[in-house]
Amino acid sequence: MNQIIGRECEIEQLERLSHSGRAEFVAVYGRRRVGKTFLIREYFDNRFAFYHTGISPAELKSDGFDLKREQLRGFCTSLQQYGGEWDEYPKDWFAVFECLKNLLNRKLKDEKQVVFIDELPWLGVGNSGFLSALEHFWNSWGSAHSKLLLIVCGSAASWMNENILNNHGGLYGRITDEIHLLPFTLRECEQFYESRHICMDRYDQIQSYMALGGIPYYLDMIRPEKSLSQNIDYLFFTRIGRLRTEFERLYRSLFENSDNYVKVVRSLAQRRLGYTRKEIAERTGIAYNGRLSNMLNALEKSGFVVSYHYFGGNAKEIYYKLVDNYSLFYLQFVDGQKNEEENFWTHNLHTPRLNTWRGLAFEDVCLQHHKQIKKALGFSAVACTTGPWLSKEGTAQIDLLFDRNDHVITLCEMKFSGNEFSITQDYDAQLRSKTERFISETSCRKSVQLALVTTYGLEKSKYAGRFQSVVTLDALFEKL
Repeated sequence: MNQIIGRECEIEQLERLSHSGRAEFVAVYGRRRVGKTFLIREYFDNRFAFYHTGISPAELKSDGFDLKREQLRGFCTSLQQYGGEWDEYPKDWFAVFECLKNLLNRKLKDEKQVVFIDELPWLGVGNSGFLSALEHFWNSWGSAHSKLLLIVCGSAASWMNENILNNHGGLYGRITDEIHLLPFTLRECEQFYESRHICMDRYDQIQSYMALGGIPYYLDMIRPEKSLSQNIDYLFFTRIGRLRTEFERLYRSLFENSDNYVKVVRSLAQRRLGYTRKEIAERTGIAYNGRLSNMLNALEKSGFVVSYHYFGGNAKEIYYKLVDNYSLFYLQFVDGQKNEEENFWTHNLHTPRLNTWRGLAFEDVCLQHHKQIKKALGFSAVACTTGPWLSKEGTAQIDLLFDRNDHVITLCEMKFSGNEFSITQDYDAQLRSKTERFISETSCRKSVQLALVTTYGLEKSKYAGRFQSVVTLDALFEKL
């Protein structure tokens, strides 16, 4: 097994599954480009009894193209590569799985044999019969063989959730384990950079996270001989920039009728706090019905969007917010922009526009690392809920608060700064006003504390005592 960055929990899980005394059927899912295939292939060092990856429908659509036929043909080619044999060429998925069963019968001995089927949703599109054949293969044969480890993987997380994890047919309750692979944390990104000999301090690593998120596929594009700003220019603003053309391809590969999904994503990018389902329908022109709900659910399951309630707000009013760092960056600085300057980022590093973006993007990074903030604040063992708050008039907001079971509410302010953060008299007045309004509007009966999350700490001044706690950027890199 080659070096795998992070993923300690997932490696322990795979180790346990590899040595269990029963047949295992494992579903692996997560955002596209997050490293699912890499994890499985590297952990098992490509030693599979059988491996196959589906063919992307988005890349092969053309006149006269028979997707079912091509998927069958591709699967049979993989079978031949692993020693599969047949008297008559398989004509449907049931025949294909019968060939797979015969192949495995020759291989299942003392050690666990791993069958890895990647990009499963591509194989199961339309009425191909693939899913029924997979159900029959597992229920009639696979589940009875204790030396079989079947791993299915897919980036279309909503499809995986509906058809595999929560299947109401022949696969109901058959999954023995699941791995939801998430983007790297800042700590894992730091380990990744070190493994690639990329020299970058934590201040720049956070800025890199603002643009690329914790997506290993994107991080691997960073060139060690370039500065961060030069890398951003190279990836996003040159004509050959690989992330300049990634956006449409990303969504097209995951969703049928991807244009409507992109409409939703573009709309959500316009407001940091997001919109309700009704507001999204009004802004996009997509009908306000179950179809829109399914689209939002698919985006959420795939890791691009989160849903939430405002603290103290209407429990039935659900907001949807775009949280994919790459999509947010692309839509703000690349999509529809007339700028042709290939050194745009380097030449505008200290402009108000980019400084404003850093401030808002830092808040998003903090929200993505709220568990690390909770640990740094010293109440990891205390049960709590997290979320934002917005005043009734919409003139005051708190992006992150911890409603703790120890009768305390911690309100967090998040400030990105190149030096120690300084509290001015005006900002101190804003903090006092916001805190008083929060207590009044929510009828809060708990103790309220203020915490500052910033890069390099808080400058000493007569207003510094406004915050009970200060968390610096190093805490965001801590292991949980």
